[in-house]
Amino acid sequence: MPKIKYHRIAAILVLVATAAWIATGEFSSVGSASQEAEAARKAEAEKAAERPATLKTVQVARPPRLEHARTIRISGRTEAHKETVLAARATGIVEELPFSEGDLVAEGDLIMRLDPQGKDVAVESARQLLEQREAEAEAAERLADSGNIARLRLREARSAVASARSALETAKAELDRISVRAPFSGVIDAVHTEKGTALTQGDKVATLLQLDPILAVGEVSERNLGDIRRDDVAEVRLVTGATLNGRIRHVSRAASPQTRTYRVEVMIENPDRRIPAGMTAEINLLTQSVETVALPRSVITLNAEGELGVRAVDPEGVVHFYPIDIVDDTPGALYLAGIPADARIIVAGQDLVTEGETVNAVMADEETLRDLAGGPAVQKAMQR
Repeated sequence: MPKIKYHRIAAILVLVATAAWIATGEFSSVGSASQEAEAARKAEAEKAAERPATLKTVQVARPPRLEHARTIRISGRTEAHKETVLAARATGIVEELPFSEGDLVAEGDLIMRLDPQGKDVAVESARQLLEQREAEAEAAERLADSGNIARLRLREARSAVASARSALETAKAELDRISVRAPFSGVIDAVHTEKGTALTQGDKVATLLQLDPILAVGEVSERNLGDIRRDDVAEVRLVTGATLNGRIRHVSRAASPQTRTYRVEVMIENPDRRIPAGMTAEINLLTQSVETVALPRSVITLNAEGELGVRAVDPEGVVHFYPIDIVDDTPGALYLAGIPADARIIVAGQDLVTEGETVNAVMADEETLRDLAGGPAVQKAMQR
């Protein structure tokens, strides 16, 4: 029997051991272990998905509903209720000028009178001639009734009376033209002549203003025109700081060709005439009241489309966005329409959440409300 070499014996032993290992199934368990590990990882991921995620916390407030008038703010100025420049109606020398600048006058008061230059004498002469013609006509009536003169002579006498009466009226009109009288009550704002000055017809005499009532005048845009009505209430703030109430007297129905805006006149009582014409004013036109909420500016945010609005949370904690209609913008608050009555407005964290997201909503504490509130109106609205 030939002798077997050592390396062949070693190879045979390795082969036998490998066959035994395969037979035990340990080789196939490598793949099974890998599959079990993958299944365990999937199960862990599913459990993690099932666990609730940590919700973002936002602070909310439920502002009450407030009736507030929509306010249209425009810049303007004061103007006299009536203004006129009185002018000479005839040629002559100024004889009387009884009033000075700043004097109050009543309707019909004499403002200026020219030297009559014989016009008063002409009136007296025409009056005497009329009296003579009337006496002659009366005599002709009696004679005609008795048949002593022809009816033609009577008609001539009556015609002479009419002619004399016309001459008297003409002489009176000429005399009246030398006087300038106030067409309405007011204040003399300027005097443009002096006693002894020679005037021609049409020369300026004085400027007369009626300051009670006084007007606050401004321009509104085409967009706001439909919200304004005659007799609506208006608030006027003068450059002096005084605030006055008035009513809209007139809204122009024709736009300015240059600005495409419409003139609005607000009438204000001014019994002491302390408010002058030409003073700068801010006019707040108060339209019909609407239901609003008062919120600070910091609550306002933008959505993805760039719309202004607020974010609110529904009873399920889902975030919603509501576009707003700014009814009034005051130093203390924005008065907004378009927000549902039951909305819980997000007052802290509104820029950190998106529409459709579920959040943890908590009512804002008093300190947060004080920080947000810019004035008493907002504090009232936010604290409920």
